[in-house]
Amino acid sequence: MEQQLDFLVDKVVAELQKKLGEATEQAPSPKAETGLIQLRSEPKAEPVANATAAPTPASVVNEQPAPSTEPERTTHVPNPKYKEGLDELLSSTPARIGVWRTGVRPLTKTMLELRRDHAAAVDAVYGEVSQAVLDQFSLFTVETQYDNTENYLKRPDMGRILTEEGVRMLQERCQKKPQVQIVVSDGLSAAAVDANLKDVLPSLMDSLKSYGLTCGTPFFIKGGRVASMDHVGEILEPEVLVLLIGERPGLVTAHSMSAYMCYRPRKGMVESERTVISNIHRQGTSPVEAGAHIGTILSKMLEQKASGVKLVL
Repeated sequence: MEQQLDFLVDKVVAELQKKLGEATEQAPSPKAETGLIQLRSEPKAEPVANATAAPTPASVVNEQPAPSTEPERTTHVPNPKYKEGLDELLSSTPARIGVWRTGVRPLTKTMLELRRDHAAAVDAVYGEVSQAVLDQFSLFTVETQYDNTENYLKRPDMGRILTEEGVRMLQERCQKKPQVQIVVSDGLSAAAVDANLKDVLPSLMDSLKSYGLTCGTPFFIKGGRVASMDHVGEILEPEVLVLLIGERPGLVTAHSMSAYMCYRPRKGMVESERTVISNIHRQGTSPVEAGAHIGTILSKMLEQKASGVKLVL
């Protein structure tokens, strides 16, 4: 999806350049032409003084990069004084640096990418996990008392408690006192579950099997917060529990997932008793590697009968 969006941004910028180029050819006024040339040269980030050397509209369109497997990480700063240092900065962070400007405003492509990523973040918060993904792993759904998304955002406490119907479903359908309990929740990013669960969950199950650990009945919590694992712990009494939950989306990615784990979850737990692996997505911690690592950590929790700051990894 991100590659398709990148391709669309490039296509929109190319169309803008093409239209601006056509307008430049038709404009009789030297004053108007100067302004158009400044805009047309924007993606190249060339100084205005070099605008007369701008490529023709057709060549600009042809120079648009093809969709790549990874987001482009190149600077748009013309003639940087310390290019090696700038390249090192770019390679060390996904932050938007070296994007350059035209006049006092960002480049058009930079603004389009920013608006695209912001829209993806909003969609992640207000979206819903695909039922096909849940069906693929036979996950049934229970809900918290969040009621609706607006309430979920304003009242985190309501995302920590399951509804009476949810409690009844867990009592009827789940194995009691399992060694390992796996729970999945949308949290603040349904897109994170859609993007990562198909890699994380099989890898986690394989890892548990390799350690000789048994798993209870996995299920999905809609509108869940991290502390909902405490309520689940009170109901099912697992030895260890792992909650795979969508993280708060940002402008780098809306597909980040976290795995919260704890030994003997119960109400009243403090945050220092939880162990977490965060930033699980294709540009962060690999989903497949994360699943295997979660299994290792759960095994250590059972050996040491501890989690959080008391766990020695």
